[in-house]
Amino acid sequence: MPKQKKAPAPPTSPLPDQETLLKFIQENPDRAGKRELARAFGLKGGDRIWLKQMLKDLENDGLVEKRGRRFQEPGSLPPVTVLNITTRDRDGDLLAKPIEWEEAIHGKPPTITVLRSKKGPVAGIGDRVLARTNRVGGAKSARYTARVMKIIGKSERTILGVFRADKSGDGGRLEPVDRRQDELTIASADAGEAKDGDLVEVEARTSGRYGLKRAAVSNVLGSMNSEKAVSMIAIHAHGIPHIFPEEALREAEAAKEADFSNREDWRDLPLITIDPATAKDHDDAVCAVPDDDPKNESGFVVTVAIADVSHYVRPGSALDREALKRGNSVYFPDRVVPMLPERISNELCSLKEGVDRPALAVVMRFSAKGQKISHSFHRIMMRNPVRLAYEEAQAAFDGQPNERAAPFVEQVLEPLLAAYHCLNKGRAARSPLELELPERRIVLNDNDEVDRVIVPPRLAAHRLIEDFMIQANVAAAETLERKKQDLIYRIHDAPSLQKLESLRDFLKTLDLSLVRPGNLRPEHFNGILRGVDGTPHEELVNQVILRSQSQAEYSPENIGHFGLHLARYAHFTSPIRRYADLIVHRALVSALGLGPGGLGKMDRDTLDGISQEISDSERRAASAERDTVDRLIAQHLADKVGAEFAARINGVSKSGVFVTLHDTGADGFIPISQLGEEYFIFDEATRSVVGEQTRTAHRVGDDVVVKLVEALPLAGALRFELISGGKTVAKLPDRSRRGKSFRDRRNSRSGPPRGTRKSRKKKR
Repeated sequence: MPKQKKAPAPPTSPLPDQETLLKFIQENPDRAGKRELARAFGLKGGDRIWLKQMLKDLENDGLVEKRGRRFQEPGSLPPVTVLNITTRDRDGDLLAKPIEWEEAIHGKPPTITVLRSKKGPVAGIGDRVLARTNRVGGAKSARYTARVMKIIGKSERTILGVFRADKSGDGGRLEPVDRRQDELTIASADAGEAKDGDLVEVEARTSGRYGLKRAAVSNVLGSMNSEKAVSMIAIHAHGIPHIFPEEALREAEAAKEADFSNREDWRDLPLITIDPATAKDHDDAVCAVPDDDPKNESGFVVTVAIADVSHYVRPGSALDREALKRGNSVYFPDRVVPMLPERISNELCSLKEGVDRPALAVVMRFSAKGQKISHSFHRIMMRNPVRLAYEEAQAAFDGQPNERAAPFVEQVLEPLLAAYHCLNKGRAARSPLELELPERRIVLNDNDEVDRVIVPPRLAAHRLIEDFMIQANVAAAETLERKKQDLIYRIHDAPSLQKLESLRDFLKTLDLSLVRPGNLRPEHFNGILRGVDGTPHEELVNQVILRSQSQAEYSPENIGHFGLHLARYAHFTSPIRRYADLIVHRALVSALGLGPGGLGKMDRDTLDGISQEISDSERRAASAERDTVDRLIAQHLADKVGAEFAARINGVSKSGVFVTLHDTGADGFIPISQLGEEYFIFDEATRSVVGEQTRTAHRVGDDVVVKLVEALPLAGALRFELISGGKTVAKLPDRSRRGKSFRDRRNSRSGPPRGTRKSRKKKR
């Protein structure tokens, strides 16, 4: 007979009832993790199982929701969050709204009064701020106060657009970048130095009741005909810092080469870099050898060395303040906005070929099954013997090395490839989420215009570096936990119950099933993906599963990484371009006593604030990168209005259908009015819209032919008309899952909303 599970032992101390537990969570949002709750109520040992079950019951009943490791009342604000200051009340106090708020689920956002502070930063209307919030008026109140910790965004009073001069020479108008913004009139006295076609920032002015609103030019950013104008729009629209303060540049120029103090000499170890061919900074190097320990037969020793940015960028310095403000480097097709000045990122911290460079290295031993046995960190001086591009390394792996790679094949590249195959066994056993979504890349010509869009091949060389970096990141998190050193984790929560139910409804339409949330692991998604591999539904299912996932973020509270299927994970391998990695480097230096440049004293609240800020910076960068790609492709297609394209539906909504062109990967929108002269019903379960009379369905994943009707390069928006496509379904959607029906409006001028481009890859 199967062995029966033991029932949990009865509690050794009185457990709080649901009402008491709920009240504590409501009144103590910053102390509402399982560990803190157990400590608050004196629960130990088996009592924690009862607490876990009670919390799960509360969550299933919708009385609490889990954010990170903390529980909170649904619709309540976290203790530290990002706010937009929007207006003032009658008493002159600033009022704010949370930047992230699901109104469809939680209703209207709460009222947040921003308290004045004598010591803190002075914020104003339109500023985006990192703030500490506090609920007032009782647990059920929707009123909060907030104290500003830091101003992290640009005032929204500034409007970005292109100045269109009036032919009469009397001022002109502003064509806003944001399509939701009305045009503004600019008097000649308010135009400043702006010329026709210039990208400008303006300040809105008060105006009369009639006619266009007025504005005055506050800053001329350059001509729209100049190089790199498209990415400059994104930089200013998203408030991305791109000009380094003089103090930070002086610190960078004054920095001296690192010496051997507190370092081991590893210059004879062949740590090589493998990067994109166009890379200018090289912050990670790798090496692998078979393990000579007879107890670890067929195992490998893998070394990953990362540029020692913590040596040059010290806490509290001007370089450090600017790096935190930027959060990460931002990559556009035509430029990079770096987190650190080039003197640091491209020179002193770039692991250049044949040059001594300081690094923080981790040595990891793996068994023949690809399981990590042990690891150790070292502060070293290294010398890279050769810099290879991914394509060069791959050619060598395939037995066709070029002149640069040939001398390193036997002693360096072959052991690297063998170690990669070894680690693959461990990866297969771990079974992380394996989504197959091709990532398109824009290739520009000499004029920074779109030349072509390609899908780069996914090489073993890419996977090798990725797998080595993941293991190094895990080792960093494990070491800091063992040393009881606070750090910033890279966390990825499991999909929410709401998204899983929506995904489950969709999979049912394909006769596929998904296990219940309590037992869900990435392997269950992988099983579904394997089941549709090679079928017409392959890309569709990959896209829908991608959209069901939570967003990865940074936090000092560890909940693990669902997508990678790892219990602990931190970003350690890119301190040149990510501030989170620099924090982890400093934490390792402090915890292991590796010399100067450590983290120093930093409390959990400070790390919480930094995590929120750099998570927001990451989202800002991703949005700016997507917007730039949208604008470049819209510019590329602007002279092709009226042309027909093969496309695939990548999304549907109550307002229309989103499509992706096969040849360029461009995303655009077909308004519901362009689908036919009938009512259309939105069916969320099948991701489709269905004509009420003809039962013609348009579904995510369907191939269609579309005609380009409108291209707006400034907004990065494309509007299409459906030429062919659609399949007749046997019956209309059930009323229980219907959305709104739409009547055809022949003269509709509705266009695609901003941000129609969908992210193709979840950041890990």
